[in-house]
Amino acid sequence: MEKKRSSIGLWAFIWGGYLETPVSHEKAVETVAGLGFDGVEVAAYSPYFSNNSSRNRRALRKLYDDNGLERSGLFAPFPSAVTSNTTKYLDAVKANLDICIDVDIPTLRVDTAVPPLAESFGNDFDTAFSAAASNWNAAAEECARAGVSLVWEFDPGFLFNKPSEVIAMIEKVNHPNFSLLFDSSHAHMCATEGARQIGEKETLSGGVEEFASMCQGKIGHIHLVDSDGTLHEKETSTHVPLGSGSLNFDTLIPALNDAGCRDDWWVIDLCFWPKAIDVTADSKKYLDNLIVEYGR
Repeated sequence: MEKKRSSIGLWAFIWGGYLETPVSHEKAVETVAGLGFDGVEVAAYSPYFSNNSSRNRRALRKLYDDNGLERSGLFAPFPSAVTSNTTKYLDAVKANLDICIDVDIPTLRVDTAVPPLAESFGNDFDTAFSAAASNWNAAAEECARAGVSLVWEFDPGFLFNKPSEVIAMIEKVNHPNFSLLFDSSHAHMCATEGARQIGEKETLSGGVEEFASMCQGKIGHIHLVDSDGTLHEKETSTHVPLGSGSLNFDTLIPALNDAGCRDDWWVIDLCFWPKAIDVTADSKKYLDNLIVEYGR
């Protein structure tokens, strides 16, 4: 196994407690570089990136290169995978691939962009499931031509959040360039709490570790963050700093290693944490210890 590399999602410094006063892009990048991260997960959102021009893409790459930071993935806007026609969806894919190519980003993240509410997809689950799978199959092929991996971040805040649905979607898309983004907090809330699931809840007696085992050969990217078993504003998983929640990483990380992953990045995700920059140093130390213990 190749040594895991450390990264952090930059959206943590523009959302949550930073909506009114985001940390400047330059300060966030300099802080992350100063703490010894190997890379960053790019947030193609305002104010860090608001105009997808060639000039802005070059500036983005220069900022990261000048600070010695590689890129682990791209988090960028997408329309609904469930309600968009394929042409519209692929237009968004191609726009985001321009960022990946010019900024040298190997992985592109998607979600369904639809909350788990019947009215959001016309109350026709099977049609919605098939539509998302079809769009993601086409997107995975488009990404493959560009040499970029496409990963789906399942989340209790979005449609298809039961463990069986997650596995079924990977099998339905059935493309070698499509895999899961396994976020430890989301996976815990889906597997242990059955959060925001439609109809009868589906939980796993073996918790998040069992969920990881179910994902054998299907994981393409990993976000590591702790969980306190709650939802942020009753929508998505609460992401708490590593080591301050209820997850047992001494059992979860070995389960993830056994399940396999297609890349070598471990990405800290402090999305919506009130003052993420204040806990980044401690989170990095915790991640470094996990890499020493389990990531070599």
